[in-house]
Amino acid sequence: MKLSLITERAVLIGHIISMIFGLAGLLLVLPNAELISSLPPSGQTLFRWSMAGGGVVYMLLGTAAVALYAYRTLGRWHWLTFMFSAIFLSLGSELLGTSTGFPFGHYHYLSGLGYKVAGLVPFTIPLSWFYLGFCAYVLARAGLNTLKLPRWAYLSGAIALGSLLLTSWDFVLDPAMSQTTVPFWIWEQPGAFFGMPYQNFVGWLGTGIVFMSVATLFWQKSPIQISANTLTFPLVVYLSNLAFATVMSVWSGFWIPALLGLIVGVFPAILCYVLATRTQTPPDNLPQTAPDAIDRDTVKVPVA
Repeated sequence: MKLSLITERAVLIGHIISMIFGLAGLLLVLPNAELISSLPPSGQTLFRWSMAGGGVVYMLLGTAAVALYAYRTLGRWHWLTFMFSAIFLSLGSELLGTSTGFPFGHYHYLSGLGYKVAGLVPFTIPLSWFYLGFCAYVLARAGLNTLKLPRWAYLSGAIALGSLLLTSWDFVLDPAMSQTTVPFWIWEQPGAFFGMPYQNFVGWLGTGIVFMSVATLFWQKSPIQISANTLTFPLVVYLSNLAFATVMSVWSGFWIPALLGLIVGVFPAILCYVLATRTQTPPDNLPQTAPDAIDRDTVKVPVA
């Protein structure tokens, strides 16, 4: 096994473990002050460090894992163009949102997620847009590539579905993270959807569509090959982060957001994975002699 693949999997495992520890700290330890006071001095120090930087660590590990995966499977061009599109455009959207209330609504970030760019947006937030957005887009693109769609409908559908998968993460995460014992952001004008304005979801969907569209344009420079036997990685990243958000929401009593995330996030992501991995011959609706036929994504499926 290549060193890059070993490193990629090790970082992914670290990402998942850090989320599990984060859940334990937020849901079990923090609400019970007696547990903290009963810890030895070294344990209390470790707990303070984990609360101060735990959110930063799991997002950094998620970013590193997805970056390694993107570089290994798609190459430097596709990795960097998607990453920079996602990070810079989502950062601009978040800075605009925290300054003006557009496009998400009026909110502001608290401490716990790292250094704030311009004193407004933690630097880890655009990273999370990248690593979840990339996994959502790759799953959507691989799944839709198995359907007999015109190229314009295929690419537009991948952008729309990828953005919906990304937004479904916020359906589940936002209510709990903004209303937990130690919230990470606060809505200044609470909305009708469990404390969130519906505008927030429009902003999430729109931001995802923008940076996925830009990345799609960059990706037209050269064809990509999405190997079916590599799709387990983005599915694990996506489902583990949805699981983290779901546990947070259900623990806080937000059952409807968790159910919504299951319907519009988990099920479509798994369906895309199943379609891509079970299709032996990916369809190609373009004539084989068409000049742009080579630009069609190729889903490689291992031959038994």
